[in-house]
Amino acid sequence: MEIPSLKDAAKRSKNEIKIQNYSSTNSSIGIGKKYYVKTYGCQMNEHDSENIRAILEEMGFREASDYINADLIILNTCAIRENAHNKVFGFLGRLKHLKREKPSLMIGMCGCMAQEEVVVNEIMDKYKWLNFVFGTHNIHKLSSILTTAVERQKQEIEVWSKEGDILENMPVKRDSNIKAWVNIMYGCDKFCTYCIVPFTRGKQRSRRKEDIIEEVKSLVKSNYKEVTLLGQNVNAYGKDFIDEEYNMANLLEDVAKTGIERVRFVTSHPWDFTDNMIDVIASYKNIMPYIHLPIQSGSNKILKLMGRRYKKEDYIELFNKIKSKIPNVSITTDIIVGFPNETEEDFNETLDIVNYCKFDLAYTFIYSKREGTPACKLLDPISLDEKEKRLYKLNELINSYAKMNNEKLVGKTVPVLIEGVSEKDNNKICGYTDTMKLVNILGTKDLIGKIVMVKITDAKSFSLDGEIING
Repeated sequence: MEIPSLKDAAKRSKNEIKIQNYSSTNSSIGIGKKYYVKTYGCQMNEHDSENIRAILEEMGFREASDYINADLIILNTCAIRENAHNKVFGFLGRLKHLKREKPSLMIGMCGCMAQEEVVVNEIMDKYKWLNFVFGTHNIHKLSSILTTAVERQKQEIEVWSKEGDILENMPVKRDSNIKAWVNIMYGCDKFCTYCIVPFTRGKQRSRRKEDIIEEVKSLVKSNYKEVTLLGQNVNAYGKDFIDEEYNMANLLEDVAKTGIERVRFVTSHPWDFTDNMIDVIASYKNIMPYIHLPIQSGSNKILKLMGRRYKKEDYIELFNKIKSKIPNVSITTDIIVGFPNETEEDFNETLDIVNYCKFDLAYTFIYSKREGTPACKLLDPISLDEKEKRLYKLNELINSYAKMNNEKLVGKTVPVLIEGVSEKDNNKICGYTDTMKLVNILGTKDLIGKIVMVKITDAKSFSLDGEIING
């Protein structure tokens, strides 16, 4: 049994990152059985689940259509906000009843919540029926962890609290045959005061450029249209290299040169967004003109308390550079309201930034206290009612600019990668513009997987309607 330690997870050394190759499992305990993986959280978690599913299928498991019919259920969890915690524990409550009816059912938890010391202690205390827990650093050990849990028939917890290594050649069962996630780095060393990710994901460590380029080239050969380069802070890619100078701007250019039709990347920290990056994005048509650039607050006082390492003036300067150099770029952001000690004046400064930037979209959240982070120790005198009022006011403003920006596209013809059938209308297909806007289109399923020109006919706050332009 290996239990996570928040203290150990916070340590950073100058030790060289180890690169290991995944060894295929020879276990066959899944033959004749079905699995179900439920994923919470970010794109990194989604990609982790693609690895988890592939490992399970190496073991003989086959995917179940729903959790009711599964012999094995794994929850890949997110720790970024309290709401994510509550969803996981709520679902575990349902699974407890299912396990009573089906004692042979194996249930496991992994992901960022599994890396939290307080969560694992709660599991050992109140969820003794949960069969196994593993963390973000040892997904590649899933086969042995699961096998041990089955053989011993007692709770198996193996969560490593370490800076982390890099595992190459992990098997993957991708969610899509059109677009793919590609990890370029792991971990984060920024330690924003509200964020648990540096503790759950470990030290910042970049994959070798050769391994990334080779993965993208293989996706091109498999007719993938789009890749999204993933990392907790992709702009810091390469900063941990000891023996060479190679950064995110270099990587973006090399990925663009593979010929993949669309390149995206998330998530960016304003601190590391360089002029060279902007120039490369502007120079290559297959690097999409879409930037997700979290600001978190428009108040310098709050930004300092958050440990964000920039002022609002720095953010505005960067925003203007991106807007001026990258044609038709769309910029989205993240904003937290109700951070400890945020006054009405601080909140109004955030509204001022939104009014200035007129973001295409923003992901907005009420501050969520995370155990073990520095912000957790700050006094938080703001009532939940006040936080909710601020969030509502902010969202009204964000939504108005989202619709305004979408309305600018009405009558214009834009490229859209068709990804599937519209969720709201089975007679329509849908996809995303180069600027990451969802478009619902009257069209046939044979267009799925193709990039087509679409004339925008109507705009809503969160989606567009359009029609195919032939020829």
